[in-house]
Amino acid sequence: QVQLVESGGGLVQAGGSLRLSCAASGSIARINDMGWYRQAPGKLRESVASIISGGTATYADSVKGRFTISRDNAKNTAYLEMNSLKPEDTAVYYCTALVTTRLANRYWGQGTQVTVSS
Repeated sequence: QVQLVESGGGLVQAGGSLRLSCAASGSIARINDMGWYRQAPGKLRESVASIISGGTATYADSVKGRFTISRDNAKNTAYLEMNSLKPEDTAVYYCTALVTTRLANRYWGQGTQVTVSS
């Protein structure tokens, strides 16, 4: 069993910054990729950023230049540094990881609320 625990969400004014963390624990042989999705009220869940074990990152166009994803492989932890936040970034942010134990499975965290006030 693998658990993903997110932290770092909260309320911030527009233009501010937040840093999200996602720590994976359990029977982990390898974490292939880690990423962040978000879901705003009334909208579909969307990909925000992802990073593979080698460090290559991809971003949604809406966050490029403002968000940075990183990971610490030794700690099985991913981070999302969010700068120049906008009200439209308000959503529940979910961490996800593709984890190999005996097989590869995708796991999700419980979500953390990010609210950006104007």
